[in-house]
Amino acid sequence: MAKRVVKLTFLGEAVKKPLTFEMANKYNIMPNIRRAKVTETIGELVLELEGREEDLDKGVEFLKKAGVIVEPVVGDVLE
Repeated sequence: MAKRVVKLTFLGEAVKKPLTFEMANKYNIMPNIRRAKVTETIGELVLELEGREEDLDKGVEFLKKAGVIVEPVVGDVLE
């Protein structure tokens, strides 16, 4: 199993959609929330994703196509 830590930024209507649930369910990815901040207009989420490398790639692409900004995280996410 591979692990990847990403920062997700949701804007506008994407804040209200269950996109991380859909991604996890569709691509068999286990998400672990490391940090989150959500308002009515923006959502920021740092997730540790675990799954097969191929599934992680597909899950990240799914989020990008849904309008989520996906950035890799390097270092300690709890600082």
